Amino acid sequence: MKARRNKKQIPSFRKLIKTSKVKLENKLKNKQFKQQSTLKKYRKEQRKLRQAVKDAVSKKPIPLENPKEKRPGKRIEREEEEEEALPLDMMDEDDLQLMKDLGQRASFLTRDLSSSEPVHAKKRKHEHIIDKYEKIPRTLQTAPEKELIHLLPIKDKSGIIPQTREKPVTDSNKDEEDQEEERELEEEITEDPIQELTIEEHLIERKKKLQEKKMHIAALASAILSDPESNIKKLKELRSMLMEQDPDVAVTVRKLVIVSLMELFKDITPSYKIRPLTEAEKSTKTRKETQKLREFEEGLVSQYKFYLENLEQMVKDWKQRKLKKSNVVSLKAYKGLAEVAVKSLCELLVALPHFNFHNNIIVLIVPLMNDVSKSISEMCCEAVKKLFKQDKLGQASLGVIKVISGFVKGRNYEVRPEMLKTFLCLRIKEVEVKKDTEDINKPKKFMTFKEKRKSLSRMQRKWKKAEEKLERELREAEASESAEKKLKLHTETLNIVFVTYFRILKKAQRSPLLPAVLEGLAKFAHLINVEFFDDLLVVLHTLIESGDLSYQESLHCVQTAFHILSGQGDVLNIDPMKFYTHLYKTLFKLHAGATNEGVEIVLQCLDVMLTKRRKQVSQQRALAFIKRLCTLALHVLPNSSIGILATTRILMHTFPKTDLLLDSESQGSGVFLPELDEPEYCNAQNTALWELHALRRHYHPIVQRFAAHLIAGAPSEGSGALKPELSRRSAAELFEAYSMAEMTFNPPVESSNPKIKGKVLQGDSFLNEDLNQLIKRYSSEVATELPLDFTKYLKTSLH
Repeated sequence: MKARRNKKQIPSFRKLIKTSKVKLENKLKNKQFKQQSTLKKYRKEQRKLRQAVKDAVSKKPIPLENPKEKRPGKRIEREEEEEEALPLDMMDEDDLQLMKDLGQRASFLTRDLSSSEPVHAKKRKHEHIIDKYEKIPRTLQTAPEKELIHLLPIKDKSGIIPQTREKPVTDSNKDEEDQEEERELEEEITEDPIQELTIEEHLIERKKKLQEKKMHIAALASAILSDPESNIKKLKELRSMLMEQDPDVAVTVRKLVIVSLMELFKDITPSYKIRPLTEAEKSTKTRKETQKLREFEEGLVSQYKFYLENLEQMVKDWKQRKLKKSNVVSLKAYKGLAEVAVKSLCELLVALPHFNFHNNIIVLIVPLMNDVSKSISEMCCEAVKKLFKQDKLGQASLGVIKVISGFVKGRNYEVRPEMLKTFLCLRIKEVEVKKDTEDINKPKKFMTFKEKRKSLSRMQRKWKKAEEKLERELREAEASESAEKKLKLHTETLNIVFVTYFRILKKAQRSPLLPAVLEGLAKFAHLINVEFFDDLLVVLHTLIESGDLSYQESLHCVQTAFHILSGQGDVLNIDPMKFYTHLYKTLFKLHAGATNEGVEIVLQCLDVMLTKRRKQVSQQRALAFIKRLCTLALHVLPNSSIGILATTRILMHTFPKTDLLLDSESQGSGVFLPELDEPEYCNAQNTALWELHALRRHYHPIVQRFAAHLIAGAPSEGSGALKPELSRRSAAELFEAYSMAEMTFNPPVESSNPKIKGKVLQGDSFLNEDLNQLIKRYSSEVATELPLDFTKYLKTSLH
């Protein structure tokens, strides 16, 4: 038979070089691994040895002179026996045979090794021997030359054999090294408990410990940041410092570790969600780089999970006021730790909405938004607002809204209003949401082969195929989500928001949540389905008429109603006169103090009610509102006055015939009735804006400028016109720009003292000449000692 040819090709020189390099690298790695493993074993042994020495040092030695004190355990006896035991070649044959028998029947679980009894012998058999031994009187040797130490007795077949030992005499030839070691041990034992630090020394020691811990944390964090994939195990070491046991620095170190881990996770976390590997993926062989990446991802997810569990446990401990067994952290420090933990959770909620366990963080944060502690509640609410503002897609916002809605319903609407005020930060206004989810355009579908064959030529089909392929690739490569998905998420979010609002309007109308609900409805009213408009307006009017609302809540009702009517509600045939009447009546109830409550809402209402609905507003109504606004500008703060006068200017431009209020002549019959609550029937055409002349002498320069501008007829050009920085800004912007929140005038107001100093009047120069003479005459007269009688003067005055 012919020998079969070897078809395997001879490897090239280049391949041989490459292979040898790989082999060398593998050998080097194996060598390093072995060195590391031996080094670890050596460290482990050294650690055990140090621990054993430490334990031996920490135990208090028992003096051997006193035989009545407690003796060491059986372990020490056995060691002594082993020291005194003879080698096998020096023992008798009977003894050897006995040892062999014992070795065959040995059982570490059922008997004592020092006993020669059978393995399962009963105790009752030799009870009389023990009693006999106990009855023997024990006496101490009085002879000074032989001091005996009584050891524990040995039980044998023959009976109980008492054991004694002579006290060892100190040998003068003892090694110096042993003596030094004993002295060191004695010094450590005697000095350590007695040593007491002063307060200053204790603080210095604490500062030193803290600095060491900080350096250790910094070293671990920098190592993880430099190469996260290789140093993922150091993340576990850093997380283990959350259980710091030194009571001097435990609280501070735990806080530092919490913050450090939070920043690390924000930096090293990938921009995608890590899913667990399937069994098929685990079984398949992969490259080293892929395996390294998988190990990193698995370690990161597990450490992140444990970290979140630790933070949750800190918050629970603070809530339950449960003191730990270790007693390292006091109950007072629990709140500080919990605040840092909540702060870290809030940061992770905002920074990692795409990563694993985000829903778990939401479930932790939402109940804390309603916490008794104001600082923690505000912290959580601010974090949720921040998340809503930066969430472009809407996935994270939808998750938070679902949990908040369920929490509010579960608490029977008895929660903080701040929880619902976070809804105002949702970014739904940027998307055109349709009436219902069904009306949203479905994603574009590609043409089937039959459709192409019917409508397109061969060349067109070819072009269409290439175009569709390119479009598919672009969709896959596109980082941002499609508009259809975003629209769907926003619609679902908005539905949950409106369900929450309508539940409160229906079931909890006297709840403190009502202002937040009305404010939210005012913002999202243009997105409500038209079918609900009629019922919602009826509910709002009923709330206003009930009289249970504050003026600010009623203003929110008015604002909501007109937002509804200015959007899709234009098609509805509804007369909102009752809402105009209510706003006209409420204007004089505005807060005129430092809080400026309600002024901003009024400015928004006036813009929606009068400016945007100019075609539906009569001249009488516009005149009445302008007159009332000018009167209101007299008794509010300067920034409110500026906003109101800016609104008046816009109304005078919108309704040109209202300039008759600048003339003192009356128009038509009747007298102006300022106390009447109906703007249509108060005869505002028969009055004049005298308030503008009073505002012209206002202490604030911008108010003066606006008043002079309105007196001149609010011209767009000429000497009476406003500067562009005032004329081009809206009333709400001017109200914010000249705010007095910092308790200072903006701009600074000049002092009213006259510059030219006249003669300063002093003393009696203030008084009249005749009065001065009368005072001098009465003061020069001699005082009489007669008793004063005021009754006669009283009688004459009565007559």
